[in-house]
Amino acid sequence: MATCSSCDTSDAMANDPGAAPYGNFINYYSFNPPENRLSLIPATLLRDLGYRDGGDEPTLILDVGCNSGELSVALYKHLVEEPEQKSERNTVHLLGFDLDETLIERAQQTNPLHSNISFIQLDITEETDQLQEYLSQQSCSHFHLCLCLAVTMWVHLNHGDLGLLQLLSRLASISHHLLLEAQPWKCYRSAARRLRKLGRSDFEHFKTLKIQGDVAESAKEHLERQCGMELIQSFGSTTWDRKLLLFRRR
Repeated sequence: MATCSSCDTSDAMANDPGAAPYGNFINYYSFNPPENRLSLIPATLLRDLGYRDGGDEPTLILDVGCNSGELSVALYKHLVEEPEQKSERNTVHLLGFDLDETLIERAQQTNPLHSNISFIQLDITEETDQLQEYLSQQSCSHFHLCLCLAVTMWVHLNHGDLGLLQLLSRLASISHHLLLEAQPWKCYRSAARRLRKLGRSDFEHFKTLKIQGDVAESAKEHLERQCGMELIQSFGSTTWDRKLLLFRRR
């Protein structure tokens, strides 16, 4: 997930792959492969939530901060069964987005499922109609499942407490279900330390953040108290000790 000029960021990262102050690592899935999440998410999740493939209505999945798309594709294949008959069509569609234009271009070029998976360049922290336009094209008012995996910290560090809460509120407003993986506070300290080692300026908001400690719990409280959502399941923690929490619109 990126929140700056994609060209400037991509140029910097080409010289130093570790320089990703917006979370847009160029080799992210080489050190955090999709299996780290997929091993915790049941393949029956869509059916468990009441969504049925092959029906008249499409089922829409949104992947926030999709990087180069490897997890998006792997998750789609994990959740969606291949039609038994070639004449049948999948009605599950996934939209992934990231601000980093270079990563999105890579996702588009390597996408094996163009008819069901799309990738666009988008900054979730800015006002944009792109998501609403996509929903309108699909004749839907909401995404059925929204994935926000390891994105919250980067928005929080670069846009402060208000930016984090606005992100959660916006995703809740356009989703029936939200699968959230919020980085714990130790990841914030590691990200700040890594930036200092690279000789770069510290994150603008790091020293003034009031939401600290158990960030996942703070996100849960905001979603439940302010956004009309409720926690319905925890799928445990990833190998990086990050909780996978599933919320549902009340």
